[in-house]
Amino acid sequence: MCGINGIAFSSRSGRRVDPSLLARMRDVITHRGPDDEGIFIDGAVGLGHRRLSIVDVAGGHQPMTNEDGSVHITYNGEIYNHADYREQLEARGHVYKTHCDTETILHLYEEHGASCVQHLRGMFAFAIWDQRRQQLFIARDRLGVKPLYYSHGDDGSLYFGSEIKALLAANALKPELNFAALPDYLANHATSGEETLFSGIKRLLPGHTLTWRDGRVEISRYWDVSFAKSEQTDRSDQDYIAEWSELFRKAVRLRLMADVPLGMFLSGGIDSSAIAAVMSTMVSEPIKTFSVAFKEREANELEYARLVAEAYKTDHHEVVVRPEDFFAALPKLVWHEDEPLAHPSSVALYFVSQLAAKHVKVVLTGEGSDELLAGYARYRKTIYNLALGERYHGAMPVGIRNLIRNRIDGLPVGSKVRQKLVRTFLSLQPDIESIYFDNFAVFSRSRQERLLTPNTRARSGAVDPYAGVRSLLEQTDAKSPLDRLLYADIKTYLHELLMKQDQMSMAASIESRVPFLDHKLVEFTSSLPERLKLRGWTTKYVLRQSMKGLLPETILSRPKMGFPVPIGKWFREQYHSMVDEYMLSKRSMERGLFDEEFVRGIVKRHDAGEDHSERLWSLVNLEMWQRQFIDGEQSGNDILPETEAVLAG
Repeated sequence: MCGINGIAFSSRSGRRVDPSLLARMRDVITHRGPDDEGIFIDGAVGLGHRRLSIVDVAGGHQPMTNEDGSVHITYNGEIYNHADYREQLEARGHVYKTHCDTETILHLYEEHGASCVQHLRGMFAFAIWDQRRQQLFIARDRLGVKPLYYSHGDDGSLYFGSEIKALLAANALKPELNFAALPDYLANHATSGEETLFSGIKRLLPGHTLTWRDGRVEISRYWDVSFAKSEQTDRSDQDYIAEWSELFRKAVRLRLMADVPLGMFLSGGIDSSAIAAVMSTMVSEPIKTFSVAFKEREANELEYARLVAEAYKTDHHEVVVRPEDFFAALPKLVWHEDEPLAHPSSVALYFVSQLAAKHVKVVLTGEGSDELLAGYARYRKTIYNLALGERYHGAMPVGIRNLIRNRIDGLPVGSKVRQKLVRTFLSLQPDIESIYFDNFAVFSRSRQERLLTPNTRARSGAVDPYAGVRSLLEQTDAKSPLDRLLYADIKTYLHELLMKQDQMSMAASIESRVPFLDHKLVEFTSSLPERLKLRGWTTKYVLRQSMKGLLPETILSRPKMGFPVPIGKWFREQYHSMVDEYMLSKRSMERGLFDEEFVRGIVKRHDAGEDHSERLWSLVNLEMWQRQFIDGEQSGNDILPETEAVLAG
């Protein structure tokens, strides 16, 4: 159940919902739900729905209503514990017409109102029109697995949808670049918080609800990640590991709920491999697994995926993406994402989703583990540099520190030694601004000062590109530097990865589920002692320990590789034309957003061997996005190419 949208007009406007307008909003996201469609209109309020049938395939048409027709819902997601409430709700007099989880949400809303979300275990974005109260209630799941965008007009009108393009289809506002969000995008791969790159369009944040009543909007947070530690100081590590393992197993088991074929994405890393190991004990048929890679050796992990597939005798399928497939698909995938693609791996994710769609309708994926269990190298590097930097600056005289910094700066610009040392406490101030924000930004604050033209800086309002992350670090109840960083990434970086996962899988009309982000598992994991997340140089300690004896040692002990895409090499060599067109062309430069000399300097240094692939990717995607959405050159009717290099394992 995968695509929702709607419109609400205040009574004072006198407007009524036009069915053709609502249908246009609904049908522009047909890829999210090709199996069924529906519309409900009550005067000035309208709900639209596109359905991908997963549970109760024959029933479950939406928008759905309760027994007396007073409450109507359009819903995207899966509630894994819905059956737990059915008996007690029926005992309370509620009558079910289907076996869908949708009805359980409706009846829980009737019983509990806005607090119904506290009872839901799963991923969801839904809107309920309550005719008696004359209010629209919208909710999004705790971690933001399912998207929800909205625009609230000065006249009180509210437009919402699973994708931004549904709002644009309503012609409710003119697509314009949100200059205030540009510094955030340039620094952090994507915008943080509720802002998008579209002026006037926001996202409902994870763990939040929105209530609309006669033009007025009220937004409330109903859940947050807490890092408060358990008061049980006598618990052993083995006790924690055993409980974590049981919660993880239940999270996987719950996500096997489906009345259609189901599989999983298998990268060969510990996260997806752990899901495969646990899942294999719960199903009778071979698991259908799907992997993707590029032909370049440095961007190909298929040997590890095959190792896991062989260990659990899965029905394994692979796709190798050629660079010509990659770049042919890119414009259409920007259209699907609605915003610039934050990561090149999004393209690979589409191709493996396309492959999976030939066999299944639902896949399990490993998102979330890195942000919960400190899987990224940047966490330990930050902690290491902050701790040693404080000692170094306290013990070493300024003159010697300056001498060492100058020696590092004097090393050859392209040398790997210099590239590493300039990002350590030997060259940086031992504070979060330098060691974390600047160090891992795509365009740091100092680089943005040179990148942005005076006009762009003025229109952006001198926004701090780190303001969103800085605010998160201050508001969390986490005490340690590591837990504070994890909290911020759960709210920002993970959110963008989830949007990538959702939009790319939905582009292929399949649903993805994320066991690591079961909120019960998240709550327990966050409260764990740090030694069970990051122990020395060992990341994801509790996961590795819980998988001992289940996963091959090669998988348990291998370092994190991420999902490498040879985009830097492609931009430097056979696809330099993409850089020329989307960064250096007259059309791109005439926008006046960026300083031409600085942009050309980045390209020149990348061509000479420095790695500026993230920066080139960011600017190429931004220009491609502007041409489609701001200039109106949308490619929504283009047909994505199918790669020919599909290898059945």
